[in-house]
Amino acid sequence: MEERISNLEDGNIELLQAEEEREARLKRNEETLRELSDTIRRCNVRIIGIPKGEEKEKGAEDFFKEIIAENFTNLGKEPALQIHEINRTPNYLNAKRSSSRNIIVKLAKVDNKEKILRAARQKKITYKGSPIRLSVVFSAETLQAWRELKDIFKMLKDKNFQPKILYPQNYPSDMMEK
Repeated sequence: MEERISNLEDGNIELLQAEEEREARLKRNEETLRELSDTIRRCNVRIIGIPKGEEKEKGAEDFFKEIIAENFTNLGKEPALQIHEINRTPNYLNAKRSSSRNIIVKLAKVDNKEKILRAARQKKITYKGSPIRLSVVFSAETLQAWRELKDIFKMLKDKNFQPKILYPQNYPSDMMEK
């Protein structure tokens, strides 16, 4: 009997170890998927707060070029500002929520995206007098990890620290483990 009990206990320990290894592999795979998703989106810029129907009249590409020309005189004249594709999101509108559609612009080069976002941080962006915002596009998992870190950053700022994320695609998951 004692030998049977000992064998069962050993089997349970092995099963627990196998389960822990499976969970660790699953977590690594989820992190890799999130990183790949963010890498795919790294050239994307989101335009938020567009007046309804404006992008339909001119076409989304002309609309984006007009925003760039109106707000960034030095970027609008660059021939290197190439656009791969432009999509509106979400594909459907919820009638119960008054939300405008966003436009996601996929640029050819990451440098162009960084120039646009750097310039957007320095001044208020408008389109025909109405304010709009430009932001980075990340996966939902990365944004959720950043939301979870918001309280930590707030506490550090209250204590007069200046926290910064150096590597935004990898930082939230690394921080969550510590």
